[in-house]
Amino acid sequence: MTGAPGSRWSGVARSIYWSTDVDHTDYTEERTYSLNGPGHTGAYWDPGMEFETNDWDSPFSGNGVRIIKSHTFAHHLNDLKNTKFPIILVYRNDYECMKWWLEAGGFDITYPNYKPYYKDNANMFNQIQSQNKDIMKFIWDNRTRITQVSNNYELANAVNISCNGNEHHNYKLKDTTVYVYQSKVS
Repeated sequence: MTGAPGSRWSGVARSIYWSTDVDHTDYTEERTYSLNGPGHTGAYWDPGMEFETNDWDSPFSGNGVRIIKSHTFAHHLNDLKNTKFPIILVYRNDYECMKWWLEAGGFDITYPNYKPYYKDNANMFNQIQSQNKDIMKFIWDNRTRITQVSNNYELANAVNISCNGNEHHNYKLKDTTVYVYQSKVS
């Protein structure tokens, strides 16, 4: 799963995270952050964060679908599509991403630690623009294998997990666009 900081991708991840089909063993109190309700849940992967990009197993000890979340996956999508796993891509325009990221706590959040890689607000905005650009290019280049989903039920269906009666999350109401890449078109 990928999305630029501030894209509200953590909310998208949370909307399917508690499915009985998902491995939750990456969840700890230390791996949570909230501001006026749930925020980050479970492990995050990026340079300088707790887990490096290719170490997908360390935080897990259970069974089920693993949600691997990394902003910098945006730059490696063509390589990741060779894994044959579905890829969830979350997009929100650059300005709204930066605005929400700052409102949600910016560099003062407690998990994960953005400072080592993103350094400051100017670099953060540059990274948001770069990640969004790469996400949109990947979507365009792979449009025959991309599905846009409007809510968590459609997302769960697209990645073949149950939604278990979770609360309905309409992504459009949060000004967020969610796409799923499938290596095979069903």
